[in-house]
Amino acid sequence: MSDTNTPAYAQRDADGKQSDKEALFASHEAGYAKQLKSRHVRMIAIGGAIGTGLFLGAGSRLQLAGPALAIVYLVCGAFAFLIMRALGELVMHRPTSGSFVSYAREFMGERASYVAGWMYYLAWATTGIVDITAIAIYMKYWAVFSDVPQWVFALGALAIVSLMNMIGVKVFGEMEFWFSLVKVGALSLFLLVGIFFLASGHPVAGSVPGIHLVAENGGFFPHGLFPAVLIVQGVVFAYASVELVGIAAGETAEPRKVLPKAINGVMWRIALFYVGAVVLLTMLLPWTAYSAHESPFVTFFGKLGVPYASTVMNVVVLTAAFSSLNSGLYSTGRILRSLAMGGSAPRFVARMNRNGVPYGGILVTVAVNAIGVPLNYVVPAQAFEIVLNVASLGIISAWGFIVGCQILFRRAVNRGECEDVSFRMPGAPFTSWLTLMFLLGVLVLMAFDYPSGTWTVAMIPVWGLVLAIGWRIKTRRTAHALAYPPASRRNPEKA
Repeated sequence: MSDTNTPAYAQRDADGKQSDKEALFASHEAGYAKQLKSRHVRMIAIGGAIGTGLFLGAGSRLQLAGPALAIVYLVCGAFAFLIMRALGELVMHRPTSGSFVSYAREFMGERASYVAGWMYYLAWATTGIVDITAIAIYMKYWAVFSDVPQWVFALGALAIVSLMNMIGVKVFGEMEFWFSLVKVGALSLFLLVGIFFLASGHPVAGSVPGIHLVAENGGFFPHGLFPAVLIVQGVVFAYASVELVGIAAGETAEPRKVLPKAINGVMWRIALFYVGAVVLLTMLLPWTAYSAHESPFVTFFGKLGVPYASTVMNVVVLTAAFSSLNSGLYSTGRILRSLAMGGSAPRFVARMNRNGVPYGGILVTVAVNAIGVPLNYVVPAQAFEIVLNVASLGIISAWGFIVGCQILFRRAVNRGECEDVSFRMPGAPFTSWLTLMFLLGVLVLMAFDYPSGTWTVAMIPVWGLVLAIGWRIKTRRTAHALAYPPASRRNPEKA
């Protein structure tokens, strides 16, 4: 029996031969349907990098940092791209639906896999609670639904997305494809209209578009450098979900062919949609014209007198919330199954239906998300802010494990224990360690975000204790199972 704390590539059997890791990890992938197409994966990669952080969050961040927000988006986007490239290198080594949880098992051992998986699950489970609440709020925007109880929309959204995920991975891929298409379409429309007004010099609400609007309103850093640095910890989570493409790789027919193109295409899209959109916003109107209480895109189209601009944007953010909920159910189902295959989660979550869907893990997430319906009435807004910050800890840890596994993979390659791949993280190992330092810096900046961020960072030792207790229980159960196996295992002839 191999040591669960020893990396899989280094484990050896009683005869001193290296364990058959290929067969081990191949068994973890058994049952999945390779039904995701190239267009699905490309849109999953794009959609993962575009969320409500841009559509809604850009207004408040423009108030805090001004035009410097474009620079912050660029810096955070560059590190998000490096994280995707690190993940891409691991996918080329071995595509798996377990993603970084499976890679942590291979290169760091089962304990690291346990921590990576449960921290990531915590992120998506808590995010799902917020997602169904957001969907209900967005639906109540329309007066026709004003008398419908909010919990009806919350449960309805959860039921619909859950059912679609149960049908098969192809349905998930189609939903995510169209969700992403709506987001990309909305941003593309804004860019086209914005460029037209910028190029023509046609006034917008009395202001002539141009770079002079930035210079006349305090320049790129109107509040100084420090506020721009502080918002990094909020901006970086606008890119949460970029790691989803690694999970999708396990259910793609030709992952080694599809993934490099999908990942490489993300960087210029980040530059176009995030950086380009913010630069345009600040050159079309003074940045002071945007409000923290309204999407900056709604503000712009409203100044143009475009009817129903807020209605269209409400549809877009509703789509983004559905996309997040959809991604959460998909990813947690696969991550929980990967944990169960290593003995770090109950066996139930490893169960799959005949369509190749790990329904056990999805049902557990659905149950956790459903808690958000009654919580929406009794938990104050500040608590929901803390929930979001707790989710951010899970994202940071997932990204950290991805980069850590990439570093260990390169070392294994150098020792001759793993075959090299052609799709590598650029600039590694320097960029690998730089990315880890960046993620550590984000944690430090969170601590300065009082009160929710400060309390979230202060709770890290608590989460560490909870994980340690869980690991202790897990190892005791494993030891008990080995000491007292079922009768069918003790005497196979009687089974």
